[in-house]
Amino acid sequence: MDEFYQDTKKMAKITSDAIFDYWQVEVSVDFARIQYLFEVTDTEGLSILYGDKGCVENSLENFHAIGNGFKLPYLHEIDACKVPDWVSNTVWYQIFPERFANGNALLNPEGSLDWDSSITPQSDDFFGGDLQGIIDHLDYLQELGITGLYLCPIFESTSNHKYNTTDYFEIDRHFGDKETFRELVEQAHQRGMKIMLDAVFNHIGSQSPQWQDVVKNGKESAYKDWFHIQQFPVMTEKLANKRELPYHAFGFEDYMPKLNTANPEVKDYLLKVATYWIEEFDIDAWRLDVANEIDHQFWKDFRKAVLAKKPDLYILGEVWHTAQPWLNGDEFHAVMNYPLSDSIKEYFLRGVKKTDQFIDEINGQSMYYKQQISEVMFNLLDSHDTERIL
Repeated sequence: MDEFYQDTKKMAKITSDAIFDYWQVEVSVDFARIQYLFEVTDTEGLSILYGDKGCVENSLENFHAIGNGFKLPYLHEIDACKVPDWVSNTVWYQIFPERFANGNALLNPEGSLDWDSSITPQSDDFFGGDLQGIIDHLDYLQELGITGLYLCPIFESTSNHKYNTTDYFEIDRHFGDKETFRELVEQAHQRGMKIMLDAVFNHIGSQSPQWQDVVKNGKESAYKDWFHIQQFPVMTEKLANKRELPYHAFGFEDYMPKLNTANPEVKDYLLKVATYWIEEFDIDAWRLDVANEIDHQFWKDFRKAVLAKKPDLYILGEVWHTAQPWLNGDEFHAVMNYPLSDSIKEYFLRGVKKTDQFIDEINGQSMYYKQQISEVMFNLLDSHDTERIL
């Protein structure tokens, strides 16, 4: 500490959980750098200094010793943890497109069930929900106070959930076409609503041309290094146990082979996908499916690529647990806040937590991440991956 620019500030306890008290103080600096120590005083009045070298006696000599303090040698603006301004005020509404509204019955998949059918839906049923159905209900959503729409995958896929992508550059034919999607984005923007798409980059659908090339050509395929393949051929018909797959897949599901995102060709392809939908359709956010199963290097490059196209784009990762490694300001802006929803449900619905436990959990969660990240967390009570809150 330079003796001419030395100050002492008292910290305030802002919250507590089962293990910790959390203390905070706000400081400003004149020269974009700072060195600081903590002075800790006990109830008897004895005090120590805690700094970069641990705990030392609270003496004038130790207070001024240049090696004792925690140091931020220079505060570079480019290293600051920035989040888009608009997100903290956004009320999100999640839409599973196949189930929201059928706006164009001509697009219905073969064998679609009647929308008002009393049949209990099964995992492979189709009802014909589409993008036009969303457009038709934008006024209704606006009346609810919705300012952001999160759409589950809308790209070409063989399933009703669309998490097994066949072609990332095409809207699924049963949902509509690119012009319909363009209209949806424009109509939403006219109402002050943002659009977030679902990026399923951990894995691809088994009907994709890339995987089908591997099925057909095996080791000779130009795409064999796009995946994590242990042995050829990649056939799965005779497997007794899906955990014996000859390649890595999402959830051991053979129809969703895992992409090798460390492969430069794969990375280049997926980043082209990510930037295409920003450049061509002006989307506002990407939700990143199974984000914790993709390498950090990919996400660092993803962030640079998409923010270069749209600096205030929101990057939301799907991580179900504490997510600090992805939230240091160089990967995601936030994650889906499942720990919060779990605490709420365990206390209010299941009754398995006592009040003080619930308070400790919420307080602890509020301290997980930097304040600006906490302000743009995707706080949810349920999703397509959980039971309905009701």
